Amino acid sequence: MEGIPPETADILRPVLPDLSAELVREIGAQVPDYSRPLEGPFGVTLRYGVERALGRFVDTIERPGSVSARDRRTYIELGRGEMQQGRTLNALLAAYRVGAQVAWRRFVEAGVRADLPPATLYRVGEAIFAYIDEISGESIEGYAAEQSASAGEDQRRRAQLVRLLSADPPPEPEALRAAAKAASWAAPARVAALIVEGLPAERLASRLGADAIAATIEDASGGEPGGEGTRRVLAFVGDPEGPRRRATIVKAVGSHPAALGPAVALAVSAYSVGRARRTLALRDAGVLRGDGVILAEDHATTLLLHADGQLAEELATSRLAPLDALRPGARDRLTETLRRWLEQQGRIDDTARALDVHPQTVRYRLTQLRETFGAVLDDPDGRFELALALRVRRDGP
Repeated sequence: MEGIPPETADILRPVLPDLSAELVREIGAQVPDYSRPLEGPFGVTLRYGVERALGRFVDTIERPGSVSARDRRTYIELGRGEMQQGRTLNALLAAYRVGAQVAWRRFVEAGVRADLPPATLYRVGEAIFAYIDEISGESIEGYAAEQSASAGEDQRRRAQLVRLLSADPPPEPEALRAAAKAASWAAPARVAALIVEGLPAERLASRLGADAIAATIEDASGGEPGGEGTRRVLAFVGDPEGPRRRATIVKAVGSHPAALGPAVALAVSAYSVGRARRTLALRDAGVLRGDGVILAEDHATTLLLHADGQLAEELATSRLAPLDALRPGARDRLTETLRRWLEQQGRIDDTARALDVHPQTVRYRLTQLRETFGAVLDDPDGRFELALALRVRRDGP
């Protein structure tokens, strides 16, 4: 250490045995978290850490740069231990400060007895507190590493549970319960699947509350993380039918593209996932529109109609084929009139108001439609299929 004669180490070293015991007592007296008997692995590590800290300090006076990797690991592991015990670093860093103050007093006493120059004693004091900053940094490093590892393990367990909940066929109940326990999730009786684009899983889960669990498990194409496309988060929301729960979900999602599946029993949660995925796919295709979360239950007809896209298009092409022979302008007018007439259940005046035309105009166009479609307009099944066909064309991108 700069400015401290190496022979100072010989003066300070005899103080260390008694100083180590005194430090452990003072730390127990001044730091509440360590006021209990220091037993078990952590107590052993702390005592060893105190002894090594003092020895390391004195060794570096005699041989600068003599710190070993083992010494660094001691203080890194102390930081890890605090994280594992569920404590902050406040107590450990306070213990280091107490140690620095006590060591400084004892080293000054030893230096005075040995007639060390005041300048040397001042440098020893500066070196002690710089040294405490150094080992504090090592413990902070260990704490952060353990925190990161713990967060990574928690994330892995959440992702595993989310995958199990979305599996079809569903896992055995025992496996699901074990995964929920490992993820520290109190599994509710009913859940709804929520798929959100562009929002981190941790942020979404915190917004949804403790009865929700979320993980990033797919990209925009439905693949695993790391694939091409926009990453999406799959969450399971507990008690989705509870008071104000829907408002919480909407607020949590904000303007991010999202779809909420129906509320189902936990054992069949994959069903809700499938519905949410189909809803989001229809949004991507332009069939469903709107910002924020789209509720699958509000679009049951569209989901049913588009469950087989090819079949839906074939139906539209077949049932609306009679209009193809008309000129574009006439085809558009008659198509819209037919749509409104079916929506208004054949009421002429209501259809006219919906189209903003005279009722006589509607009657004239209906005459044209009957000439085009024939008896289909008088057949309930025929009108139903025409309504579906028009819905397919209206929902198209």
